[in-house]
Amino acid sequence: MTPQSKSLTAKIGAPLYWILLVVMLFPFDIVFGEQYQLITPPVALFAGLIFAFIFGIPYPKFNKKLSKYLLQASVVGLGFGMNLQKSLQSGAEGMLFTIVSVIGVMIIGVWLGRYMSINEKSSYLISSGTAICGGSAIAAVGPVIKADQNEMAVSLGVIFILNAIALFIFPPLGHLFGLSQTQFGTWAAIAIHDTSSVVGAGAAFDQMYFPGSTEACDLATLIKCTRALWIIPLAFFTMWYFRNKNKGGEGKAKVSIPWFILLFVVAMIINTYTPESAMGVMEPVYKALVVIAKKALVAVLFAIGASLSLNVIKQVGVKPLIQALTLWMVIGATSLFVVIYTME
Repeated sequence: MTPQSKSLTAKIGAPLYWILLVVMLFPFDIVFGEQYQLITPPVALFAGLIFAFIFGIPYPKFNKKLSKYLLQASVVGLGFGMNLQKSLQSGAEGMLFTIVSVIGVMIIGVWLGRYMSINEKSSYLISSGTAICGGSAIAAVGPVIKADQNEMAVSLGVIFILNAIALFIFPPLGHLFGLSQTQFGTWAAIAIHDTSSVVGAGAAFDQMYFPGSTEACDLATLIKCTRALWIIPLAFFTMWYFRNKNKGGEGKAKVSIPWFILLFVVAMIINTYTPESAMGVMEPVYKALVVIAKKALVAVLFAIGASLSLNVIKQVGVKPLIQALTLWMVIGATSLFVVIYTME
């Protein structure tokens, strides 16, 4: 690409980024009717990917913060549409497998990294992201092991690539295997890395195959947020593991606690236990918060897609991608088998 074409691309890309972001947030279905729900989660992600491949990322720092904080706000907002008691009853079936899968993926991932001679910290970060909740787990564990910028970039790049793939293939795969909303919500929460893609896949599955229902999305969000709480014990284990394994000081950093998950639980409690006398006033407010959260999630998926530039893909390398893909296939196939034969 010539300097002139690069300059032209930059001039077009910067304003186009803001235009597309506004389009992602615009409530077409509310203004024009349900049949005009043009921007779905997969469409938003695909638009972000195409944009990044053509124009690069005009505002990388802003885009990163947008995807992080808007996702957290979206998850909290979704909590206002969920009943705590019903959600816990639905999510209880996936709890045991969540525990087993987190520990199992970490063990397999660390072993696989050693077998493939992958950088120890990159391998550990990829295993953490696959076991728990993608970028959030990597962001929490990275400072604990004092991972450098390249190790963080490689790990996050792998996760972003697989998240993008998951959002497109999981809903049709769930339909192909005849999964119910409960089964799909559980499978997506366990097998997909990032919370954003889990919620997006759940919403897409509901929208495509169960119009008018949000059961898969709600359950996937609940189980994923419960799973994400494993960041805390994993971070403390990581401190102990690297402090004993390496005497160079790794494992002494502060642990980053995912506070937005606790706020998600608070939102569910508020929605569940609001007195009947107040629901006449508060119910429209809660519904509005849920609608805003879903629109914000679409913008998050666009921002995530726009983060996956060709430079990120080139940085990843073959071995880390093979490790992450192997772990993903193991957890995806195992969890699919479990939900098909143990859940209805």
